[in-house]
Amino acid sequence: MTTTPAPAASPAPEEEKEKPDTTPAAPARRFWAARRVPAALLAAVVLGGAGLLLYDVAAVRADHSAMAWRKEAADGLATRPLDSTWVMAGASLAALLGLWLLFLALTPGLRSVLPMRRDHPDVRAGLDRKAAALILRDRAMEVSGVQSAKVRVRRSRAAVRAVSHFRDLDEVRADLERAVATGVDELALAHPPAPKVRVARPPRKG
Repeated sequence: MTTTPAPAASPAPEEEKEKPDTTPAAPARRFWAARRVPAALLAAVVLGGAGLLLYDVAAVRADHSAMAWRKEAADGLATRPLDSTWVMAGASLAALLGLWLLFLALTPGLRSVLPMRRDHPDVRAGLDRKAAALILRDRAMEVSGVQSAKVRVRRSRAAVRAVSHFRDLDEVRADLERAVATGVDELALAHPPAPKVRVARPPRKG
């Protein structure tokens, strides 16, 4: 009697290693402002003007006389030449108001909030410019020889003005540039501002 050998058991599959997340990071865009105050003011003006005009039209339809301001406006528009100073001034004001409203509608606003890098597509974060300036100022004050420092952070530049009361200015400036560059990198901003460092001696008294 012959026996056939049992088939060898296949080795257990190795546990799949976790693959790193290769999902591309979402682009970090600026935060949009709600602009509630300009919208509320514009809505109030439009609502008031439309309500007043509608009331006057309804009064005329009910055999009442039109308001004096509408009569004067109609007469003025019918008789005043287009090159009149008042017509040109009113047209310029309306054009400027329209351009301002278009600017508010097409720009995100919130210039004081700097967008941070988006490592996760579902998370958005921003850093206030004053907070960023305070962090960079703390980094600058850690440099040996820096007596005081003022930092101003903009969207594309971080200006650092420091006062050194000892050590060579070139050495302090080099250390300060490295510290500020490291601090900017630690902020994890989507568009890191370029550091600009200035170092001076304290003013002499007397």
